[in-house]
Amino acid sequence: MHFDRELDVRGLNCPLPILRTKKALSEMAPGEVLHVLATDPGSVRDFEAFARQTGNELLSSAETNRVFEYFLKRRPA
Repeated sequence: MHFDRELDVRGLNCPLPILRTKKALSEMAPGEVLHVLATDPGSVRDFEAFARQTGNELLSSAETNRVFEYFLKRRPA
């Protein structure tokens, strides 16, 4: 999937992956896509809730070898 920016939060635990994601998205233009790599198993429900609460779109999420991968689309202005 195409993305505009990548954020590597592997090795960080809640709430740091979400906090860093929030900061990264705030620096991006509406409609841009952020690719996030995380290792915190709790991040699955955290990213789903984050997307619901903020209006940013969780385009996809997947796990490969204990690495969780998320694609989030920045909400419209």
